[in-house]
Amino acid sequence: MGRSLSTRPADRPAAEAAISALYRHIGLSPPRFHWVTSPAAAFATVPAGLPPGRLLERVDEWPLAKRFIELRDRLYGAVHAHIRGGQHKVDWRMRDEVCQPLLGTTSRCLLPAVRRAHNVGSPTEVWYRTLCVSWIAHCDALRQVAGVELPAELSKRLGLWTAVAAASHWWWPSEHVCVVSERPAELHTEAWAQNGERRPHRDDGPAIQYADGWAVHAWHGTVVPSWVIDDPTPERISAEPNAEVRRCAIERIGWPAYIAKAGLRLVATAPDPGNAGSELRLYDTAFIDRGRTTRVLLAVNGSVERDGHRRQYGLLVPGSFDDPLAAAGWTYGLSGEQYAQLLRRT
Repeated sequence: MGRSLSTRPADRPAAEAAISALYRHIGLSPPRFHWVTSPAAAFATVPAGLPPGRLLERVDEWPLAKRFIELRDRLYGAVHAHIRGGQHKVDWRMRDEVCQPLLGTTSRCLLPAVRRAHNVGSPTEVWYRTLCVSWIAHCDALRQVAGVELPAELSKRLGLWTAVAAASHWWWPSEHVCVVSERPAELHTEAWAQNGERRPHRDDGPAIQYADGWAVHAWHGTVVPSWVIDDPTPERISAEPNAEVRRCAIERIGWPAYIAKAGLRLVATAPDPGNAGSELRLYDTAFIDRGRTTRVLLAVNGSVERDGHRRQYGLLVPGSFDDPLAAAGWTYGLSGEQYAQLLRRT
């Protein structure tokens, strides 16, 4: 996990040597290397020697990228074939225990920067998953934990991919030019899953920032505009069309503070039968969700947070609700009468 989320400067000589070896492995001469400070800089730069129209957004379609993807797939398949054909006793659950947390963490913590940098539509991500350290970590775990001994040739080929991952960040291969990005200078994350996966989050600045100043803001894993973190206001929240961004901005302020600042009208209150001693509060909002007017139900979490407090949170409900109990029941797929019979919710 530490290598995947590293913020150390790239080891440029080591990265260039390993990538050059991969080029030679498929019968090509080493490329000229074009280093950039961030994915955004990579996409804004068209280095000499890169064919016209060879957009970095479409790296999966590049002939050379396809060859490297196939090279990686053959290597990973050969490792598995060697294990199945030998006398090794391997617990294949190790793949899920090692790969999934790393793949999930990379998708949530590093790919948002690539997605934000893309200028044309949404990127395809086969190439980026090929560069993800998850499959390399799985092979390494098979050797170190399960005691699998790979043939020298397989070990050598795996070593090249390992060296690239250890020395650099994303890279984009063309026949004569290879664009390589430096790692983030800052990467702020939080644990969010029991298997060790992490997601980007920072409440006082960018969650992902590169040395050239290019940055991505995130709130508990959701990529948001910078104003959500730096200067959320009721006016900006009301003007925001994306419901997820609105939710994050309100949580950044805090639901009680947002309700007070926005001057939301209180519709009704009721004791919360599923959370003794707490109150449900129903407010009007100006939000339109999927073409419908909405109201917000302010409730108190039934579970205690790590700091010992119970968090207040808001839930958008259809504007037709006047009864907080009915609105609370709707969020659970229950009627108001059914919700009123709850002994405890979490």
